[in-house]
Amino acid sequence: MSAFLHHFMFDFYSGFRNRQLLLLNYLFPLGFFLLMGFIMPSINPPFREVIIPAMVIFSVLSSTFLGIPDPLVNDRENGVFRSYKINGIPKFSILAIPALTTMLHSIVVVLIITLLSPLLFNAPLPVNWFNYILICIAFLFSCSGISVLIGVSSQTSRMTVLWSQIIFVPSMLLSGLMIPYSVLPTIAGKFAQLLPATHAMNAFNCLAMGNESDFSPWGSLVILFTSGVLAFVLASYLFSWDNRNTTRRAHPVLSFLVLAPFIIGIFVL
Repeated sequence: MSAFLHHFMFDFYSGFRNRQLLLLNYLFPLGFFLLMGFIMPSINPPFREVIIPAMVIFSVLSSTFLGIPDPLVNDRENGVFRSYKINGIPKFSILAIPALTTMLHSIVVVLIITLLSPLLFNAPLPVNWFNYILICIAFLFSCSGISVLIGVSSQTSRMTVLWSQIIFVPSMLLSGLMIPYSVLPTIAGKFAQLLPATHAMNAFNCLAMGNESDFSPWGSLVILFTSGVLAFVLASYLFSWDNRNTTRRAHPVLSFLVLAPFIIGIFVL
């Protein structure tokens, strides 16, 4: 346990020492939050009502999908995992610690956004704080798990960028952060339900902010938790200590099973 805590603290503080992680965990999401908060309400007044959930979702997307996968691939390519194995560090620590430290950084940013939004932009606070916290945890868990899975499944850093952007960019456009989900065409709406951000926004709107939901908010919450569990299980199963390994327990294409809860949700919710 002491080794795990030491590893955790080292990885956590690297989030402040590493310029790239500092940018993705703090500077980028908070800078975007301030930019959107000062500009968007004048362009789209209803945006003020969803500043908090929208910017919370953006900050989590930034820190997880842009921050977690690349270091995992780099450490595997540079033989760091191989040295971990030699020194008896389990793969559980390798997969869990980046997710936990990123979640902790994200929680700090979420607190800042939640506290500053009413003061700077007159944004409404959540009406149900328990649900607000529960959704934040579910979304962080889902995004962290999928991000770890991307890092485990990708062979190169370029592939992590590709897969992360495939999720990040559509999330910005289709999940309800900038434009309401209700105005999307039917086909675009169904595709949007493949994104964790869409389910987080749907749950936030109804369960935390007291607004109307576009589909079952509790169903969205279940999908987020389920996808997180499935992502971590798949990441553990597909984990490889070294790029030089000629055999894998399974083909990386198996990682697409993480989409199963989202696909089922399209037909059930």
